Formats: sequence, structure tokens, C-alpha cells
Amino acid sequence: MKDSFRQNDMICGRLFALRTAMQCQSVDILIIPTSDPHLSEYLPDHWRSREWFSGFTGSAGTLVVGHDRASLWVDSRYWSQAARQLEGTGIDMCKVEGGSNIPYVEWITGNFPEGSVVGIDGYLISLNQGRLLKNALETKKFVFKTDTDPVSLVWKDRPRIPLKPVFEHKSEFVGLSRLEKIDQVRSEMKIRRADWYFVSTLDDIAWTLNLRGSDIEFNPVFVSYLLIGHETVFLMVDCEKIPADLVRILEEDGVHIKPYETAADCLRQLPSGASLLYDPRRTAYAMAEVVGAGVRKIESINPTVLFKSRKSPKEIEHIRKTMLEDGAAFCEFQAWFDAQSGIGNNDRISELTISEKIEVLRSVRTHYVSPSFGTIAGFNANAALPHYQATEEAFSFIDGDGLLLIDTGGQYLSGTTDMTRVIPVGFPSQEQKRDFTVVLKGLIALSESRFPRSIPAPMLDSIARKPLWSFGLDYGHGTGHGVGYFLNVHEGPQGISYHANPESQTAMEEGMVTSIEPGLYREGKWGIRLENLVVNQVADDEEAGKFLRFETLTQCPIDTRCIDKSLLTQEEISWLNRYHEKVRENLLPLVADYARDWLIKRTEPV
Repeated sequence: MKDSFRQNDMICGRLFALRTAMQCQSVDILIIPTSDPHLSEYLPDHWRSREWFSGFTGSAGTLVVGHDRASLWVDSRYWSQAARQLEGTGIDMCKVEGGSNIPYVEWITGNFPEGSVVGIDGYLISLNQGRLLKNALETKKFVFKTDTDPVSLVWKDRPRIPLKPVFEHKSEFVGLSRLEKIDQVRSEMKIRRADWYFVSTLDDIAWTLNLRGSDIEFNPVFVSYLLIGHETVFLMVDCEKIPADLVRILEEDGVHIKPYETAADCLRQLPSGASLLYDPRRTAYAMAEVVGAGVRKIESINPTVLFKSRKSPKEIEHIRKTMLEDGAAFCEFQAWFDAQSGIGNNDRISELTISEKIEVLRSVRTHYVSPSFGTIAGFNANAALPHYQATEEAFSFIDGDGLLLIDTGGQYLSGTTDMTRVIPVGFPSQEQKRDFTVVLKGLIALSESRFPRSIPAPMLDSIARKPLWSFGLDYGHGTGHGVGYFLNVHEGPQGISYHANPESQTAMEEGMVTSIEPGLYREGKWGIRLENLVVNQVADDEEAGKFLRFETLTQCPIDTRCIDKSLLTQEEISWLNRYHEKVRENLLPLVADYARDWLIKRTEPV
């Protein structure tokens, strides 16, 4: 309790100092998004200002600070967490519902007078969102200001931008060489009549140059900018991060290193009459603003977003092998867990223990590097929070009957994994089995689907939801996201969610790797989510390759102890039995001896 009071006092002190700094910069309301200049999902500590000023540790949310009130805007994944962490700080938790990009505008215009100055660091918002925000505020007669940064005046002990070394993603793992990818980009530039192509997003840069880093936890990327011309390429990055031998290799490939802080000047100095391609959704508002008026601007989705989403046959084969390594490690964990939590064993297992044990078992697997995100291990009521994260200060022991949800993934040189399983502890209730089975039906329904090539991914969402809807049930998050190749675990452009716009750029194409993860959450009771990764393949029995199907990549049993068989159709039972037969065949040679009997038992036909 004392720690909570101390944290609240600290947050209140920081907000007081921030408001003083806002006055110095003539800002009445300050918007602090969860963002960095590269619009990353996960942030280096240097840019975690929303968390520093609010105390809210979730991975998404927007803090809005006025002189006499403040609010934090979060979606349904974080309502319970935010309400708890904001208590006593003077910051109101506000719910983001639906698909609004700027839900806080009405709060601003309803609580502050016309003519108020609304500030945001223009490097922390995309050009598209900046335009929307500017239009929405100016329509209400508010002033929009982007050349402001009171945060830096207050956060004196701010962590520096990471300086971790950059390394090559070796040719044995990649589908195309660095030069082949640059040529691919240049061909697209010619089609779009662009002289230059500017890239801010870190995974696009890492993919294009076959480089990786560790500046952001869980994501093998490095803080940088990239400017590609038809004759030369400039990588703007802190020079300390690039080893001398790698500098030489990059120079031989026509990639020249410039200091990170020169990125804006590089854009500013583009000659009048030149044409510049950039993605307005993935380029910061302030960065786009420095481009001279004489430069012809071509605004379009990054071509690299589309290129890297379509994994090559070589990469897909690596991913298949990676899924076997990852699945074997998780089977070993489950065999250990079942033995430890069995009758007569008095060693208490906590949610923290689970994360640690999975990491130990993964660490000895071929080509393993790190987790791909912080493992979510939630028992009973904790699992009802979709993005729950156990901490040293708040976690549960796995005691009594119930359901344990584990969402976990790994980064391997040969691919990125992400899967979710639910494990029964003791004796699951009939209602829990019903919920589990309904979610399983959603997973199977979408996994078995065939669909037209290039269909917008959001249009597939209802297939997974239909079994839940038939029971009057639903879940608040999306059904699937793209997954990188030894890159970010969340990757576009495809995303299976009816909250997303079914635009042409979300088209499903051959080689894309996507998650399928329906869920169901009973607040205060339990949560269920089942997740496999799949890859789009041509459905070769369809006419002229016009249809695609999913190949399931994830190799790990689905716990049949949680199933109410009476709710499954014969076709669903057949799918599950075929899946388990394949899992057993693939993983038996890879698991440790102590897990073999466990694997055989958990893959028996239903």
C-alpha cells in the first residue's frame, strides 16, 4: 500500500512539472501517445513518456493532459488494468470503444474553451493521424501545435536512445539478398515514378537490408531511417551501432551510413523537382513536414510492407522447422507442468514460474534468440484480461481447479512464433468446457476455410466468430494479425478484424503468415484463447489458383481435457484428430524422453 501511495505521489509530481512546462511552451492541452518517431508498437525506454507520466504500463493508450484535468484513453484490453494503475493519480480512465482513431477529441472540445492550444510532439504521430487530428480540432476552433515537446523539459533522467549492435541476418535464412531486395524496391519506385523512397518503420528497414538488432525488447530491429534512391542508399543510424566490418559490407552494396540525427536534413535537402515516395500511415507528421514544397510527394503504402509480408518458399520451410522446435519446447513445458501440479506435489507454481520455465526450455532450441513478446500466463480470473501480464508485485499461484491461459512466442533466426494454449488445472467445470469448445470451433472454422485470393483479410473475421455468435458470445479483440520472419510478432498489412477497414492493401496473398486466435472472456472468472499460426497457400484443387487455403504451422497439442465433445461436429472432430496425428508424428523425435508419454497421451484421437 505504501508503494502505491509513493507511486501516486510521484505521478502527481511529474504531472505538476509537466503542466508548468506546458505553460512555458504556450500549450493548454498536451497529447502524449504511445509512440516513437518510427511509430513502433513496442518502444525503447527513451520514448515511454506516456507510461512515465501516467504509471500505466500497458502497451497501448493515449494520455491527454490539461491544466486542471487529465485522461488516459485505452481499449477494452486494458480497462481493468488502467483503472487499477491510475487510482489516486488524478488521471481519469476513458474507454476507447469501436474503431475511432482519435476518441479523445470530444473530451478535449467538451472540457476546454475554444481557442485553446492542443500540442503534440509531431514526431510521435503519423502524417495521416496528424491530419485527422488537425482537421477535427480546427473544425472546433482549437489550435493544433506540433512543434512542441514539454516532456523533454521535465524528464531529466530520460534513458538514452539504445546503442545495441546491429548484425546481419545471414544468407542461409533469408529468401533474397540485400541487393535483390533493393532492386525489388527500385522497380516499384519506377512504377510509381519516384526518385526517392523514405522509410521510417524499423521492421521495413531491417527486412530490406537483411539486418537485425535489439534496440526494442522482443523485436529484432534497430533505431534508424532509410532513404533509397535509384543510384544510392542512405542508412541513418548511430554509427556506434554498426561494426566496422559490417560498414564495409554495406558500402560494397551501395548502402552509405549517415548519423541518425541527419534524417530530417536529408529530406529537407532533396532538390526541387525530385519525387519522394513515403507511407503517410508510417511516417511521422513532423518528418513529412520538412520535405520542401518543390518536391513531388507520392503517398502510398510502403512497398516493403507488402514485400516482407509474403514469405518466400525458403523462408516458409524455415518457419515450419522453427514451429517444430518451438512446439517441442512447449510440449516439454506442459509435461513438466502436469507432473509438478499433480496430486502429491507440494511445490507451488506461480504465473511467473511459468514464463521462466518456458524461456529455459526454448533457450536450448536451435537458432533461438529471445521471446517474441512478454509471455502471458494467466490463471482463472487473470486470464479474463486479454493482455494480462504477471509482475513481481502482482501475480497468482496456480492453486485449485481452473483454467490456465498461456500466450507465448519466440524469436528464432529462422522465424517468429506466437501461440496460445489453455491448460486445465484440477477439474474444469462443464461451463468452462463449453466455453473452451466454442472457441475451438471458431479456430477450426477459420483454419479450414478457403477464400478468394486478394480478399481483404478483415472480411474473414466472421468465419471464426460464427460459432461463438451462435451461442450469443463474442470477444473484443481481433481474430488474427500478420507475423514477421525473425521480425515483429505483429506485422501488416493483413489483419483479421472486423474493426479494421477492408482496404485493398489488406489483401490476403500467398505466403502471408497470420495468427488465428478466437477467444472468450468471463470477467472475474476465466479467459480462453486458442491461437495457431497459419500460412496462405494456393488451394490447388481450385481453378487457376484463384483461391487460397490455410496451412497450419503451429505444432502443439490442443488440450482435449477441456473439450465438450457433444458440441463438436464429426468434421470438427476429424480436423482435430488429423492435427494431433501430425503433431505427434512431427514432435515425438524432438521432445525429451520425459515428455514422450505426455505427448502420446495428449494426441490420442477424440
